Amino acid sequence: MHRIVRRIKGGSSNILRKEFPELLKLSSLWTHSYYVSTIGAAEEAIEKYIEAQRGV
Repeated sequence: MHRIVRRIKGGSSNILRKEFPELLKLSSLWTHSYYVSTIGAAEEAIEKYIEAQRGV
């Protein structure tokens, strides 16, 4: 799973940096973490994860 996430983040980073050259100044667009769950995931768990990422 981590390989898929890494490819998505890398690919989207390349696309965004081509469209918005000012992003080239940033060392990274994404954090190294990610969240994966089934469709039945509890909304509360997702909200907690997002709130925790804001502190990264």
